[in-house]
Amino acid sequence: MERKHNSKLTNIAKTLRKNMTKEERHLWYDFLCTYPVRFLRQKVIDNYIVDFYCHKARLIIELDGSQHYETKGLLKDRIRTEKIEQRNLIVVRIPNYEINNNFSGVCEYIDHLIKGLVS
Repeated sequence: MERKHNSKLTNIAKTLRKNMTKEERHLWYDFLCTYPVRFLRQKVIDNYIVDFYCHKARLIIELDGSQHYETKGLLKDRIRTEKIEQRNLIVVRIPNYEINNNFSGVCEYIDHLIKGLVS
């Protein structure tokens, strides 16, 4: 399937990188930015900006705040995930609650997932 990039989202992605949520900053600076397999943050894929993207593992990590668990947010996320997965990418959603209350468990989960996908 052809890769498309919505260049109109590039500036928005740059702004999001500068203004990450507390949970995104925590995961990025305390784990992903030094992880041995390269991750990008606020990556434009098609018409979406994903939180974290690992090309080598074909993995997207999305951190979800409370708005993602409301009816409208759940529907939007399901459509978004289905579209992204059509690109043969894996989408993993992690609640902000887990980042804040089980950070080491989240890191272990991501590490285990990456090792399974890259090996």
